[in-house]
Amino acid sequence: MAPDFQCFGGFMKRAITTGVLMLGALCAGFAAQAEEATALKKPEASIPFANQRTGIRDWQADGTQGLWVQDVHRKWYYATLLGPCIGLDFAQSIGFETRATSTLDKFALIVVPDEGRCQFTSFTKSDGPPPKKAKKSKAEKEAEKDAAKTEAKTE
Repeated sequence: MAPDFQCFGGFMKRAITTGVLMLGALCAGFAAQAEEATALKKPEASIPFANQRTGIRDWQADGTQGLWVQDVHRKWYYATLLGPCIGLDFAQSIGFETRATSTLDKFALIVVPDEGRCQFTSFTKSDGPPPKKAKKSKAEKEAEKDAAKTEAKTE
């Protein structure tokens, strides 16, 4: 004998309709989020012949999370690392390991002397590292000291 769902007919229709609408809204939200993430993501880049001495001109660490790399044409790139790269922020030199491709791209890694290897997760074009703060002249330093002394005396 089949169960009698007649008394639940209106309730079941509303529950199914609500579930379908909620699922549609959820899918639309995920689609919009994925589209936004794709629009913000920069395209991956590469430096050919990076395994030769003339492929990479300069580099600068971004703490332990990434680094800027400049090619011989003075174009800057930013490499995001898989995790913190211990010793990178204080390294005087690093090695670039491109494996068999001789191209520096998101599949490459860096070697920090006495610390280990650090894998890239992305390698994109960049504007370069932020400018360094200008050093203050002796006169500016003395003026700051004088201002601090007079401020301490007034308190």
